[in-house]
Amino acid sequence: MAGDEIHWVLVSRITGVGAVAVYGSAGTMILSGPVMLGATLLAGADMLVMGIIFTVLMLPLGLALWASTAVEREQNRQLDAFGVPAVAEVTGLGEWDDGESAGITLELRVSGTGFPAFETTWKRSASQGLRVGTRVTAVVEPGIGLCRVDL
Repeated sequence: MAGDEIHWVLVSRITGVGAVAVYGSAGTMILSGPVMLGATLLAGADMLVMGIIFTVLMLPLGLALWASTAVEREQNRQLDAFGVPAVAEVTGLGEWDDGESAGITLELRVSGTGFPAFETTWKRSASQGLRVGTRVTAVVEPGIGLCRVDL
């Protein structure tokens, strides 16, 4: 039935070191504007406008990055605790370039025990070893629709 269809979310693995790096970047973004504003006010420098601009732009971006990372780490914990093993087979390859980053688009068919097979698309950095037909391990949490491909 169409009403019972699971909306799958593809999750990237974030290790402890990676999380520290992302949280550090987010913290730097969050603090850059207020620190610049404070320094401007204390030192009497002529950078008040820059402090305001940094605060208005970087604070929300940093908060969004922090929140996104926290959600992704929670999803990884869910997959580690309740996920079932699966196999993801590459069914199609493409290239993508959004102007800031480039890589490959993998079309995957994920199958395993305890959930219906599904197809998803994953954008990632280019890898020499990935071809149509390549099978890689995956972890799926069918109760909440999470999937992680482990490469």
